[in-house]
Amino acid sequence: MSNKLEQQASRVSVVTLGCEKNTVDSEVIMGMLSRRGLRMEEDAENADTVIINTCGFIDVAKKESVSAILEALELKKQGIVKNVYVAGCLSERYRADLESELPDVDRFFGTQDFERILESIHPDTSTELDLKRDLLGERVLTTPRHFAYMKISEGCDNPCSFCAIPIMRGGHRSRSIEELEFEAMMLAGNGVKEIVLIAQDSTYYGLDLYGDRTLAKLLTRLTKVQGIEWVRLMYAYPAKFPMDVLDVIAGEEKIAKYLDIPVQHASTKVLKSMRRGITRRATEDLIGKIRDKVPGITLRTTLIAGYPDEGEAEYAEMEEFVTQMQFDRLGVFTYSLEEGTTAFPLDDPIPHTEKLRRQARLYEIQADVSLEKNIKKIGSMQRVLVERLEDDGDGAFYFGRTEADAPEVDNEVRIESSSEITIGDFVHVRVTSATEHELEAQLV
Repeated sequence: MSNKLEQQASRVSVVTLGCEKNTVDSEVIMGMLSRRGLRMEEDAENADTVIINTCGFIDVAKKESVSAILEALELKKQGIVKNVYVAGCLSERYRADLESELPDVDRFFGTQDFERILESIHPDTSTELDLKRDLLGERVLTTPRHFAYMKISEGCDNPCSFCAIPIMRGGHRSRSIEELEFEAMMLAGNGVKEIVLIAQDSTYYGLDLYGDRTLAKLLTRLTKVQGIEWVRLMYAYPAKFPMDVLDVIAGEEKIAKYLDIPVQHASTKVLKSMRRGITRRATEDLIGKIRDKVPGITLRTTLIAGYPDEGEAEYAEMEEFVTQMQFDRLGVFTYSLEEGTTAFPLDDPIPHTEKLRRQARLYEIQADVSLEKNIKKIGSMQRVLVERLEDDGDGAFYFGRTEADAPEVDNEVRIESSSEITIGDFVHVRVTSATEHELEAQLV
C-alpha cells in the first residue's frame, strides 16, 4: 500500500444509523479496520475517511441517513475529510438513485459488503480465510462495556406486507451455534455481562441450518458461557412461535425473564392484510401461554398505527387490545409507505396527523398501564445492572436497569447511594417510588 493510501486511510469514523443490527455491523467493520492498524475516530471531523452505515427502513430513518451523508460531504468539501463511503440498508435499496444524486460520495456498499469496504480502505487485504477470521474476530464495541448486541441471523423470510427488510437484507440466514457461542465467549472475555440477542425474526433461528427451529438449543448453550449473566431475547415473531423456548426461559437463571414479541396490530382483518400469519385470538392465546409458562415474565411489543386498512373500528380494537393485554413495555410506529412491499398498492390513505394522534393515544393508554405496574414494585427488592452516574439536576445519582428492561428502549432505575458503585456491576436495591417510565430506589 502506498504512503498516500496509508495517509488517506489512517483515521476512520463510522457513523451508525438505525437499528441494533446496524450497530453490530458497524462494530464488525471497525474491528476489521482496527486489526489492520487504522485508528477509529468517534468524531468525523477528526477522520480521513467517513463511513455512513445507513438505515432505509422508514421515511424518518431515510431522511436521517441522507442528512448524515450530506454532513459528511460538507466536511469533504471543506477539505477536512478525504473520503466518504456510504453503506448499509439505504445504500442497498437505493444505490442507483444515490449514485446519481450524490456523485461526491466516493463509494457505495450494500448490507453484505464488509470485505469490499475493507478492500477499499485497506487494499492489502488478503485471503478469503483472513476475511472469514475477521468476521469471527473481536468487534469494537460502541455500547457500554457491560452489554453487547449479538446478531444471531441476518435477513428475513417472513412475508409481512409493510416491511422492506427482505429487500434490503435478503432472506433469512442463521449463524451457527458454535460461531455464536465463540462470539459470546469473546464478549465475556472483554467484560460483557449481558448479551442481547437480535435478528429480524429470532424465532426462525436454525431452520435454514439445522432443518428445525433451534433457538431453545442456542439459548441453552449461551447460558454455559462463563461471565455472561443475562441473555436477553428480542424480536420474537409471534406466528409459529417455538414453545420449547419458554421452557428454557423459565428454567435457566441466566435467561432474562423478558421477551420482545412484536405483534404489530390487534385487528384480525389488518393482520391478514399485513400477512402476519396469525389472528387476534391466536395472538391472545399465545400471550396467555407465555405468561402461564413463565410467571412474571416482562413482555414488550410494538404496534403500527395508521396502516392503510386500519379504519376507525380496527384502530379501536388496538386501544382495547392494549388495555386488555397489559403489556409491560410498548412501542408504536406510524405506518410508512414503502416501495416494493406488497402493501404499497394500498397507498397511504390515513393522514400523517391522524397517525400521530393514534400513536399518541396508544402511548397514553400504555402510560397508565406502565404506571400501575411500576407502583406495584414499590417496596420490592430488585437486581439492577448499573449503567452510569449522572447529575440530573437534583444531585448525582446512579442509573441502571432491571431484568425487565432492555437497553436503550425500556425503563430505568434511579439509585440513591451514599457508597460508590462500579459502573457495570450488579447491585440490589429497594424501590422507593415510581413513575410510568422510571423507578427510584435505594442501594441495599
